[in-house]
Amino acid sequence: MEFEFKLADLGEGITEAEIRSWLVKPGERVEEHQPVVEVETDKAVVELPTPRAGQVVKLHNAEGEIVPVGAALLTIRIGAEKEPPEIPKAQPQRKESFGIVGQLPEAEAQPPKMAKPAAEIKALPSVRTLAKELGVALEALTGSGPDGSISAEDVRQAATRSALPKQAVPSENGSYRKPMRAVRRAIARNLLKAQQLTAFVTNMDEFDVTRLWELKLRETGSLAERDLPLTFLPFFMKAVQHALVEFPRFNAQVEEESSEVIFHTSCHMGIAVDTIDGLMVPVLKNIGQKSIIDLAEELKLLSERARDRSITPDEMQGSTITVTNFGSSGGHYATPILNYPNVAILGCGRIRPKPWVHQGEIAIRQILPLSLTFDHRVSDGAEACRFLSRIGHYLEDPGLLFIESV
Repeated sequence: MEFEFKLADLGEGITEAEIRSWLVKPGERVEEHQPVVEVETDKAVVELPTPRAGQVVKLHNAEGEIVPVGAALLTIRIGAEKEPPEIPKAQPQRKESFGIVGQLPEAEAQPPKMAKPAAEIKALPSVRTLAKELGVALEALTGSGPDGSISAEDVRQAATRSALPKQAVPSENGSYRKPMRAVRRAIARNLLKAQQLTAFVTNMDEFDVTRLWELKLRETGSLAERDLPLTFLPFFMKAVQHALVEFPRFNAQVEEESSEVIFHTSCHMGIAVDTIDGLMVPVLKNIGQKSIIDLAEELKLLSERARDRSITPDEMQGSTITVTNFGSSGGHYATPILNYPNVAILGCGRIRPKPWVHQGEIAIRQILPLSLTFDHRVSDGAEACRFLSRIGHYLEDPGLLFIESV
């Protein structure tokens, strides 16, 4: 008796998945609930267990192929001993490996490089952090900076080289073709949907966050002892949540069929995380019930899970508003696209020292640029300006976050 194991409905509107790697081979005996295949959807990477025990007869798809929900993944002969397996007739696939940051082509055989001792690696902490996020081994790089130090550009170029298909034949102009991965396809679909279905516009402003800057400096050391990096992002999130109490129109969504606006009573915040596979948006639920430290801890956990693709679909669903901190990458202003069906997204630029009028005198202050994109169907520009100003007011005087906390 043969059993076809099919790709089940994974929920959350997922209609297809990419075969990332097979965990079994034809002829192999599998047990009930044993993971047999790793698939990638636009939400996460998951291992699928077989519901039946038996012998694998056929793998219906090669690694890298896209499989629709309901299609057969593999055939299992129930209760049979080993028999000659049917080898899948799939297109040749280049050999690939899977690290914590995504799918990378297998390196061609070559003499191993001698790794540099850690003490000899010259790189700034920010460069080391970037290398960790992109999955680049600093030991294998030759720095182009002063005294052979490794720069951020060295790391980015190494990551780009790793992502190129090494067995691909370049065209006459030296370009390569590479299919979009599941996450990139999902990003493309969602961005087009937001552009087509919303009347989006962006408002921008600057705020003096010197007091917030000083507060973070004071508290960073004590939290570092707990292995908890304190960034500005939890403060941005808390300021948005407080401002939404006064401006609930930005914590909403439009129901297209009925032309009704749904106002959310809780704040569930999507946070854009830059990964090697593209932007992913984990969701931190019930922001109003969490402290700055709670948010910092949850951000650290979810960001790591997003980057190593262990995050679950549930952890990326249900946002009511989104925040993106492109300032961590050096950006100042932007026109962030709405994370549909959210009607607002706050973009936070890089804080930098600037001449500023402070208490009637010119002084060097720490200035934060903010960009708010909102759906004009739900709110008008004047209200968006007031909402953005209220967010900035909380960040200029962070003590208000405690005085008005609920």
